[in-house]
This record gives sequence, structure tokens and C-alpha cells, in this order.
Amino acid sequence: MDSQAKHKCGVFGIWGAPDCAMRCYMGLFAQQHRGQESAGIAVTDGALLKAHVGMGLVSEVFTGPILQSLPGIGGIGHNRYSTTGSNRSCNAQPLLEEYIGGQVALAHNGNLVNADVLRRAYETRGHIFHTSTDTEVILHLLASHHLSKTDPVVEALLHLQGAYSLLFLFKDRIEAARDPWGWRPLVLGKTEDGHDCVASETVALDVIGAKLVREIEPGEIVTLSNQGVTTRRFADAQQPAHCIFEHIYFANPSSKVFGQTVQLVREKLGERLAQEAPVEADYVIPMPDSGRSAAMGYARASGIELREGIVPNRYVGRTFIQPTQRQRDAAVQLKLNAVSDIIAGKRIIVVDDSIVRGTTTHGKMIQLRKAGAKEIHLRISCPPIRHPCYFGIDFPDPAKLVANGRTIKQIGEYLEVDSLHYLSHEGMLTCVERPAEHYCTACFNGKYRIEVDRPVSKLGLERHQMQMFN
Repeated sequence: MDSQAKHKCGVFGIWGAPDCAMRCYMGLFAQQHRGQESAGIAVTDGALLKAHVGMGLVSEVFTGPILQSLPGIGGIGHNRYSTTGSNRSCNAQPLLEEYIGGQVALAHNGNLVNADVLRRAYETRGHIFHTSTDTEVILHLLASHHLSKTDPVVEALLHLQGAYSLLFLFKDRIEAARDPWGWRPLVLGKTEDGHDCVASETVALDVIGAKLVREIEPGEIVTLSNQGVTTRRFADAQQPAHCIFEHIYFANPSSKVFGQTVQLVREKLGERLAQEAPVEADYVIPMPDSGRSAAMGYARASGIELREGIVPNRYVGRTFIQPTQRQRDAAVQLKLNAVSDIIAGKRIIVVDDSIVRGTTTHGKMIQLRKAGAKEIHLRISCPPIRHPCYFGIDFPDPAKLVANGRTIKQIGEYLEVDSLHYLSHEGMLTCVERPAEHYCTACFNGKYRIEVDRPVSKLGLERHQMQMFN
């Protein structure tokens, strides 16, 4: 994807499995697409917690000996793409801390919009923070409420505003919690040998041979322990704000997210796009890999042949998940190569899932021109992204969004294509099954489900931390 939206992280947890570290590894590996900056696993043997985290891909952070050094009866894991806090080892998760209540490890997918306010309040009381992530605030809340409240996890969660799917690991249990709006996916599963597990996506359940039991409900805490699965509510569910970008880009095509298989939703997006933006052409060309599913739908609906005119290098990670623009640009050049014998002299429809900053998309269109494309018609399977996201996707600065302040015609001119068409907002919502009001589409229309008074930029807590010592 084009220096794109990033967001996400992936979380995974399992209880009762003697090889819990290996199963966490497999669950994280299946969710590698959700974050490539760092990875980590924390386990408990029933008495003590132990963790290993590191920078890089899951396969780079963990070796056989490292996994063998993490025996336990339960564990949680995390893949990180930084949306709050920089790409540094101190920010890798799960975060493992010790407080008066004992040890706890925490893995977080999402973004807290009140993290700065909470952190300032704790720092003025003398609390020390070791990271620049919003996640660490949750640990301070947990510790602060341990002595004064009967359910410190609930009390901590009640102070949070924003998107969060959380896994807490204590010595005797896993607590999985989802925010009252259900922004990010979180599912409960059970393995064939009877172990309970939780994950961001169902693809992680599939890889360990687990079956989907259900989604964890917004405002719910699910506990996995030797007593089995128990559940309690910490807040009433709000009108859902499921992130529709999970369907458009982030989730694995084979996952079932918000009740629908992602691959099928993306094909529908492509079909609807073909209905809204027909054009005469020789081939439909998918932009690997994120545009492939929509391109299949577009080709089927239009009757135009689908050809692989852009070939990816499988050894380069997802462009959008690279931490800096320079890295994203370099990764695109390494990752995608135009096939001139297919493209030369042809009118092509290039289908991609989205355009965020536009810089790498522009580079790819130039590359297709150099390969001899006669006409380039760019089709995008979502509406223009014109507004920031504060709930776990890394495009909080509207000045960096190519669609902000530009017309479609101006964007097309910048990208140097013969025509450009985005899927309409209404068309997008016809491709999902739940009511339109159950999806967060704020990045397209600017209508945020909750008020964001003081949004924290990606490095906002880091800058604040620096200011404290200046």
C-alpha cells in the first residue's frame, strides 16, 4: 500500500497449553501483517511471569531456544506497528511490570485519545514512565486502583477513552477486554485439545487448529483460567464503531472480521467499484497485494480480463507498515516490478484498496508509464481519505493526506493517471452486512464517534517526555 495507513497491532493469547509460547508464536506469525516493527511473548508458569520482546518480525525475534526458554501454562503475544510512540525497543510489547498486586503483562491494539491527559496527571504525582506508548498509562491505572477497588481491571478500563483491544496476563489468568465501541476486532476461540484462546483475527485461530467461538463483545472482559472461561461487563456497549478499514486493508483476507469474511467483502467492494466507474480497457491489474481481492471483483463484474501486470517481491514487508516515508518509498521500489510485456501498449485499470499519502502510488504510476502503459485508469475500493484517524491508524496529520484539500481531478493530475475514481461512501457501505451506523468511517467523512479534544500525535508522548526534562 501507498505509504499508507498504518495501524494496528495484533494480539494473541492462550491458556492451559503446555506449549503456550510456541502457539503464541504461531498466532503472531499468522498476524504478522498487523505489525512488523516489533514482537513479543509473555508467559506465566502459574507463579512467575517471563517475557521476551524484540525489534523486527516474529521470525527474527524468536528462535527455537528462545521459545524453549518460555515454559508456561498461559501466554500472550503482540505484533507492533507504532501509532503512539516511536519504533524503539522500549515500546515493544507485551509490557511486563511488577506492582503491589504482583506481576502483569499487557498487550494492546488500538489508540487511547486521552493518554496524554492521564499521563500528565500521573507524572505530576511523581510516577515514572519507561516508554512513550499510550499502553503504559493503563498499567499505572491498574496499579493505582489495586488497593482501593475490588476489581482494579474494571476501574482502570473505565478511565480509558478511545480504541482498545487488550490482553492482560496475570500469574493465574488472562483477561481480554474490548472497548465499548468495538473499534478493533477481538475474538475468542477453542483449540481441538480444549484450550481457550483469544486473537485479533480468526486467521490466528486457524493456524493453531482452533475454532471460532464468538467475538468478544464491546464493553466485555473475558477471563481465561484453570476454571475455564468467565465473562463480565465493565461498561455498556455503545453503538458500534467497527473500523471499516479492517475490511478494506488491514485484516488478512481469510479472516472473519465483524461477522464477515474479509476476502468476500473486498471482492464486493471491487464489484461495486466496477458498477460505479466503468471504463474501456484491455486488462484489470491488481496492485499487490492489498488490491488483489478488489481487482478480482472488478474484473468479474466488468468482464475485463484480470492480469498480474505488477509482480511483488515476497521478501519485502508491507509498505504501509514501514515506520518512515523513506523506508516506505524504498520498500515499494524493491517490492513491486511492472511486467512490460503485459503492460506495454495496453489500456489498464489498476485497482488498489486505498491511497493515503499518495507519494508511492505516484511512483508506481510512473513506473507503469515507463513500462509502456498506453492508458492508466486508477480505481480505489474505498472513498478518499480526507480526515485523521485517532483510533489506531497512523494517519493523524491531515496535511499528509493526498485527498485533504484536493479534488479528485487534482489528485488524478498529481498521480499522472488518465482517470481516477474512488468508491463512493454509500457504495462501500452496501458491501458490509451490519447497519451503516455500526461502522467508523470518520477518516472518510470526518464524523467521529467520540469527541477528541486533545489528540495525541504518534510522537506526542515522546515529545512530552522530552519536555519534562528540558
